[in-house]
Amino acid sequence: MRQTLILFLSIHLFYNGFSQETPQSFSLQEAIDYALENNRTAKNAAYDVDAAIKQKWETIATGLPQLSGQVDYQNAIKRNVFVFGDQIIEAGPKHSLVATATLNQKLFDGSYLVGLQSAKVFLEISKNAKEKTDLEIRKAVINAYGNVLLAEESINIFDRNIAVLEKNLDETTKIYENGLEEEESVEQLQITLSGVRSNLNNTTRLKDLAYQMLNITLGIDVHSKTTLTDNLESLTDQNTLLDLLTVEDNVQNTIDYKISENDKRSKELLLKLEKSKALPTLDAFINGAYTANREAFNFTSSSEQWFGSSIFGVSMKIPIFSSGMRSASTQRAAINLEKAQNDLTETAQKIQLEIASSKSNYQFAIEDYENKKENLALAERIEQKNQTKFFEGIGSSFELRQAQTQLYSAQQELLQAMLDVINSKAELETVLNSPINN
Repeated sequence: MRQTLILFLSIHLFYNGFSQETPQSFSLQEAIDYALENNRTAKNAAYDVDAAIKQKWETIATGLPQLSGQVDYQNAIKRNVFVFGDQIIEAGPKHSLVATATLNQKLFDGSYLVGLQSAKVFLEISKNAKEKTDLEIRKAVINAYGNVLLAEESINIFDRNIAVLEKNLDETTKIYENGLEEEESVEQLQITLSGVRSNLNNTTRLKDLAYQMLNITLGIDVHSKTTLTDNLESLTDQNTLLDLLTVEDNVQNTIDYKISENDKRSKELLLKLEKSKALPTLDAFINGAYTANREAFNFTSSSEQWFGSSIFGVSMKIPIFSSGMRSASTQRAAINLEKAQNDLTETAQKIQLEIASSKSNYQFAIEDYENKKENLALAERIEQKNQTKFFEGIGSSFELRQAQTQLYSAQQELLQAMLDVINSKAELETVLNSPINN
């Protein structure tokens, strides 16, 4: 039985260790969902919300009954004495023990009432920060995911171009060796091939960095093996949504407006807090104590007496004169509130401009994508014609190289245009605070 258990545990541990090394596969939406749960910044933002909830209760609890206990022990090492003629009398007991319990309760405190409202606003601020963090992480995942796909697609295109160039170079070299082609034609193809290979090597290095950046954004180990299941073209088609351009510009729904609005609310509460300092505060308490005096340290003895006492009291504190300090602090809070109102108005106008700019960028990205598709089709036809003319002996190697360079530029421009559509849509959705799951 023991051997079976050991074998089971060994297999279990091996399986778990192997599972941790298994490549993680993500579609774009799966990557977003995973990052919102596991990204370290997202986790910290969630912790901030939890902390704000605890702080809210902490504030509430300060106005609820507070019970405290205290035990005081005194040992009269050298007691005072009273002298009456020839008689010397020691004053006070040798050992004294006092056990006290006190219950305090706020009856009225203006700052406490403001504090309750502030705790609620602080919680909203933390939730807004979490919402903004999630939006930024979503956008970061989309950008990182797109950069990986861009690198992968670029490498595939470079590989195909290199294969074509190597074939052309091999054929041209044979023709040159037979004396039917100039050496310059071979050299032109060699220059083109060298440039494409250099771009391939650079993009391969960038691909590794892009994967690492994506892993960090997802919240997994930077060197983890990650597999992406979406491709750049399908994501571009999914993110080409003209309806998004007609979405109502609801400034009040944006996260930056909510944050600015909460800042104004917090300044309003600070003003109320300063005003509340001119109000009286009222507190009540009840106190119970037991006292024991002994000549020997025998407080646990049942034959010795304990003497009880109890006090109830109410305390009112009334602010009367502060030499203008309260007035100055109240005026300062009022000034800060005016500034917060101005900031809110400024934020609303900036958001309107940002929405308009993001919509314009998104519309241009869609139009540019369509244009780059047409340009690539033209560049492919031009390159093919020049290649045919070159091998038929009616076109120059320089013209072929120009056509090839134009084709390679068109290929990369189309890939970048695809990425721009995806990223500009993510930017617009972030500004509008309306992410759409594809």
